[in-house]
Order: sequence, then structure tokens, then C-alpha cells
Amino acid sequence: MKLTDFKIKALKPGPKPLRAADGRGMYIEVKPNGTKLFKMAYRYDGKQKTLSFGDYPITTLAKARERMVEAHRLLRDGIDPMAQFQSEKQAKLSKTEHTFSKIAAELLEKRRKEGLSDATLTKKRWLVSLAAADIGDMPIREIKAPDILVPLRKIESDGNYETAKRTRALIGEVFRYAIATARAEFDPTVGLRGALISPRVTHRAAIVERQPFAELCRAVWAFNGQPEVQTALKLMVLLYPRPGELRLSKWDEFDLPNRKWTIPAARMKMRREHVKPLPGLAVELLEDLRSQSWKTDWVFPSRLSRARSISENTLNGSLRRMGFGADEMTSHGFRASASSLLNESGKWQSDAIEAELAHFSGDQVRRTYHRAAYWKERVEMSEWWAEEVLGLVDGAT
Repeated sequence: MKLTDFKIKALKPGPKPLRAADGRGMYIEVKPNGTKLFKMAYRYDGKQKTLSFGDYPITTLAKARERMVEAHRLLRDGIDPMAQFQSEKQAKLSKTEHTFSKIAAELLEKRRKEGLSDATLTKKRWLVSLAAADIGDMPIREIKAPDILVPLRKIESDGNYETAKRTRALIGEVFRYAIATARAEFDPTVGLRGALISPRVTHRAAIVERQPFAELCRAVWAFNGQPEVQTALKLMVLLYPRPGELRLSKWDEFDLPNRKWTIPAARMKMRREHVKPLPGLAVELLEDLRSQSWKTDWVFPSRLSRARSISENTLNGSLRRMGFGADEMTSHGFRASASSLLNESGKWQSDAIEAELAHFSGDQVRRTYHRAAYWKERVEMSEWWAEEVLGLVDGAT
């Protein structure tokens, strides 16, 4: 006999699942935990299969019968109802769950767990927000190149060509992640190559000639600022790291007895730990700074709050106070200064200089080789550079 709501409600769970038939292969299964689930048994392509229509009473008896009738219609047309229903479910999900914004958020959370820095994540979230106003709620499978061009053109209209380029790259990253997780089939940003205005490349200002660099060194050593800023500027000259690598450093990264500074992977541009040799002068500067004991893990704590480090604006602002304009020198420019003058000296292998700058390319084996093979030369180079800097400060040319 066919099922009724009264009969379904009267069914009680037992130690094993029990079934009550409704006809045409449909039945309700009562599980030991009391769950009641509508199902349908059928054969397709010579195989026995089972469809699930949902839990009772959320799925009504009438609704379950509708699904059963639809399943038999599909079977009559030679279509597997299980495959068809799953396809419909995925299509529905793509409209509600698999949107650009949700997949972008999922990707950024993955990147956070992988160790991407907070600063980089903040920038990526901002770029996502620029695109999300136009394509954020769209199912990712439905987004085409012209849809993506809409937010990119808006960014370009404000003259922000580099931002438009970076936004396109991040949108492409989201699509590639969606492809890898089976929620998209292709990356439409590929079709936009050449469609955007190419930004004019501008390099960070840097002093790369010996005499002007000597004047810069003398200005740094004569700078009358806070001790942590004074030391940070001197170490930028001596060690030429990226500004964030230095100003965000903590005392446990420095092995002063063995003259080593280990920069953690999370703060490196290439996300790989980097060890730098410390010349004696750098060790002296750090020991003197540590003796002032500010009771903080930061090597260069901010005067506004010892809970955070100085900012890059602090370093650049100090350069402005010394008389070096933004178009003449930046804190990042110390890397170009050192690279140019070290190469110009002819005393050091270019690969050793690149290894010291943490400019790694190629495979992991080659990167590992560079770190090991040039360590002795990098140690000698660091001492030579420190002596060279002191000579410039003292007026040698």
C-alpha cells in the first residue's frame, strides 16, 4: 500500500534501518537515529542505483513523489536521473555559493594559512574589493572577459594603470584556484592580455654613484634622530635589506656572537628564509642599541607604541630631513646603491652579490647551492663593504 503522512509518522526506528515502500521503486528509510529519508531504487545502464530525495518532513511526501515521477521521465529519455539531479544541484550552488567574492575569500584564507604576510593579504583584499563591486556576486562560471573589463576600465579611468594590471592578475589567480577546485573551466583574464594600458615603469629612487653615495653616508652617520632610527638607517647602508625586513626584525633573529641575521621566510619577498652575515660594525651598532633595553622584542620599536616597530615612512621621512628628496633616494634605494657599487668594485662575483641581496631564481637546488657556495665570499664582502662605508663617512673617495 502507498505511504501516507500518518503511516510515515507511525514508523519507529529500530536497531537496523527499516523501509516502507510507496511504489515505482520509491520508499522511505527509517534509520536507527530516527532520521526518515525518501529514496528510490532504479537500474541504469545495467547497474542498480539509489536516489535520495531528502529528509522527511522537510521533504514532503508530495515533493518526493514529484521527484520520483521526474526520475522516471528521465529514465524513459535515456538519462541517468542521479547525474541529472547532481548537475542541477551544482548549477544552483554555482549561483549562490560559487561566486567570485566567495571563491576569492576562500583563496585568500588559503594564502593566509600558507604564511602570506598580513600586509600582502591586505593589499590583495583591497584589489578583490575593486573587482567585487561589479563581478563579486556573479557565479564564477558565468563571468566572461567583458565582465572583468568593466571594473578594470573604471580603475584605468582614474589613471591607476598599475593597479588595473595587478587587479587583473589577482582575478586570474582566483580563476586558476577555481579551476583547480573544479568550480570553473577556464581563466577569462587570458583574453585580456594587451587590453589594458601598460603602466609606465618607475623605479624607486636610489643614489648609485660613488661621490653622491659618500655624501649620503656622511649624512646618515651625522643624523641626529632617535637611537632606533639612527641605527636602522646605518644598518640599511651596511646590510641593504628590504626596508620591511629590517624595521620588522626582532632580537631573536640576530645571533650576534656568530655574526648572523636570520630573516624568517614570512618576511622575505620570495617566502624563503634568508641568512645574512653581519660585519663587525653592524654587530657593534646592534649591541649598543640593545644595551638601551626598551623591554620589547622589536629591534626598532616605535616611540608612539613599543608594541609595534617603526614604519617605512619613518625611514623615508628621515631621508627627507637630511635633504634627500623622494625623487633622489628612498629607504629601498639602499639595495640599488650597494648592488651598483659592489658590482662596480670588481672584487666580488655577481652571483655572490645576488645571493646577498636574496635575488634567487631557478630551481631549489640552485638556490640552495648559491646560499652555501657563496657564504664565505659574502662574509668577506660584508666586512669589505662596512670598511668601504666608513671610509666614505670619513671622507675617502
